[in-house]
Amino acid sequence: MIDLKFLRANPDVVRESQRTRGEDPNLVDELLSADEARRTAIAQADTLRAEQKAFGKKIGQAAPEDRPALLQGSNELKDKVKQAEAGEKAAATEVERIQYLIGNIVEGAPAGGEEDFVVLEHVGTPPEFDFEPKDHLELGESLGLIDMERGTKVSGARFYFLTGDGAFLQLAMLNLAAVKARQAGFQLMVPPVLVRPESMAGTGFLGAHSDEIYYLPEDDLYLVGTSEVALAGYHQGEIIDLSEGPKRYAGWSSCFRREAGSYGKDTRGILRVHQFDKVEMFSYCKPEDAAAEHQRLLDMEREMLGAVNVPYRIIDVAGGDLGSSAARKFDTEAWVPTQNTYRELTSTSNCTTFQARRLQVRYRDEDGKPQVCATLNGTLATTRWLVAILENNQQADGSVVVPEALRPFVGKDVLEPVK
Repeated sequence: MIDLKFLRANPDVVRESQRTRGEDPNLVDELLSADEARRTAIAQADTLRAEQKAFGKKIGQAAPEDRPALLQGSNELKDKVKQAEAGEKAAATEVERIQYLIGNIVEGAPAGGEEDFVVLEHVGTPPEFDFEPKDHLELGESLGLIDMERGTKVSGARFYFLTGDGAFLQLAMLNLAAVKARQAGFQLMVPPVLVRPESMAGTGFLGAHSDEIYYLPEDDLYLVGTSEVALAGYHQGEIIDLSEGPKRYAGWSSCFRREAGSYGKDTRGILRVHQFDKVEMFSYCKPEDAAAEHQRLLDMEREMLGAVNVPYRIIDVAGGDLGSSAARKFDTEAWVPTQNTYRELTSTSNCTTFQARRLQVRYRDEDGKPQVCATLNGTLATTRWLVAILENNQQADGSVVVPEALRPFVGKDVLEPVK
């Protein structure tokens, strides 16, 4: 959630951020009014508690014959304190309700919606084939890598089996990501994929897109769509040590998304599915280090995409297409030959102090005073990368060249059609 002190001092900045997101700027004024009412309620409750405390001392010092009348007055004051505390609690609840409706303050992202991104860079050249290229599903089936038909039979639409070398190709990609993460100072984690509501809400996933999340009502647990959720909750309620720099984690997990609202979109193959695996980077750092850490995560993604030999572009995502937690987000989109366009493979977001404020994750500054951390996340590898790897590395005979960096894990240089 946003910082109330910042809001009071810079309401126009928050209003402009809301407009950049395409959200309601009037929420800023609602929150300011609710905050003022909360502070008034606190002051009233504090005054009554002080009166009650002083009145208690007066009763203790009173003569026995005066105490019955004083006790009656004390009971009346006690009731007033209870009412004031109830008002204080209600006012605080209203502030939090509105705070949760306002997204993070946008920092540098262009205004607009999904199509208003800015292309920052193109890396690599899309391949030119002297044959009709096959799409990833046709390649996956002919090479014995993907079985959509049986995935649908077992689990329904948008499910699949990765088979044989397909499974090894995914493991190769994720293992490479894990190794690179460790070399870069990230601690590898295999986190829970079921989390409590406070972790899901704390990371900002129970807002406008909550219908994307699988929920188990009998257990009051959510299946994660990214290990970002569990890693953000890892230090919930703690004061962590950032004296030697950011804390960096890389979470390897299965992820689950309902893909609500995507009926009819990308139904072929494994581009948009309900279950996938991913290695996700997650950093805790001091707020003043967040912009540099964001570039570090983007550079990690560059390195991985270069290793799997796919051409891609980097885009600066527009404010209206940011999740509520992100102040800024860069996506990398790989070229998909059979679609003649770029499709998202990774994203990295700077969430500033938005998530950590909700989850109460802090560090001590140079004066020993607790301060709210910044958090950042970025994808280092995920299942949909197979789409771009297969299509960009295919050959005329239907085989696929395994990117050199993946060969030690796959055990093959070329994937040949199954006979």
